[in-house]
Amino acid sequence: MLRYPCLVLDHDDTVVRSEETLNYPAFLAALDRFRPGETITKQEYTRGCFSPGFLAFCQERYRFTQEELDEEYLLWQSFVRDKIAPLYDGIGRLIEHYRSAGGILCVVSHSAERTIRRDYQHYFGFVPERIYSWDDPPERRKPNPWPLMDLMEYYGLSPADILVVDDLKPGCDMAKAAGAASAFAGWSRKDIPEIAEFMNKHCDFSFDSPEDLEKFLL
Repeated sequence: MLRYPCLVLDHDDTVVRSEETLNYPAFLAALDRFRPGETITKQEYTRGCFSPGFLAFCQERYRFTQEELDEEYLLWQSFVRDKIAPLYDGIGRLIEHYRSAGGILCVVSHSAERTIRRDYQHYFGFVPERIYSWDDPPERRKPNPWPLMDLMEYYGLSPADILVVDDLKPGCDMAKAAGAASAFAGWSRKDIPEIAEFMNKHCDFSFDSPEDLEKFLL
């Protein structure tokens, strides 16, 4: 019997290792275009995505205009269009076993829906039941609890039925706002101790590997 009937997964750096292979290099390319001479380390980029969040980080640190943000999005999408980030070891087995046990698997991510669909089709041969992505209006993106409220209405679930798994603060905040449980995808943030410390403290659960999460769920 599943501990949680509905599993809500983040995508970037929870299922696929996309920050180091795709998203950070794409952001460096955007900086080169919009702020020549500016640069950022991978850890600084990660910290900005963690808090205050990618959009606010771009606006506060680099003063990106809305036009630049729109262009950055298009550049990012062109950068990742033909590149697929590698999976974390064990995540495929977790997803397969969870769905085989009858679980509802959904995605709430700041990645694009097209990318999420492509990656799931490529690695798993299916598309998640529900996808909430960066393509949604800003007021419906995490940390706003709207995706979870919509899931609960659609499937007739309660907050106690849902576990949100994320590597960064927006997912944790979204789960808390909806009254759902949250789990830290600790396998992806071992290189930044302060993020791991925060997530371990504020999430309901923390897992060092997808295998540990699988044992907990099943």
